[in-house]
Amino acid sequence: MSTLAKPNHIGRKISRIRELRDMKQEALAQALGTNQQAVSIIENSETIDEDKLAEIAKVLGVTVEGIKNFSEEAIFNIIGNTINNNDNASMNSNIQYQPTFNPLDKVIELYERLVQVEREKIEYLEKFIKEK
Repeated sequence: MSTLAKPNHIGRKISRIRELRDMKQEALAQALGTNQQAVSIIENSETIDEDKLAEIAKVLGVTVEGIKNFSEEAIFNIIGNTINNNDNASMNSNIQYQPTFNPLDKVIELYERLVQVEREKIEYLEKFIKEK
């Protein structure tokens, strides 16, 4: 086997897609109606039968071909080629995030909600004391 050819290890591809989807083995197992150990065995298997692969693909929200053709290098290329930083500068430029809301407004809103909850608590306690 040449060092250039990478084996088509379906289990590793499933594992990586699951991780990219931020899914634990337990969650995948539950969706498949099995246990975590069975998912671990699947992810360590070089080949998987087509029916099981179709079921896993459906749970992961990808196609069977997507799993079979999965390449981390391709994912990095897609991400690298689709970054939009408003000036089409090189990948090394700083990407600035500008929220669509004013963070200080959110802090004030949170503070006002906290004050309102405290007022309601005081009213409730006063009412409770009067009843006794």
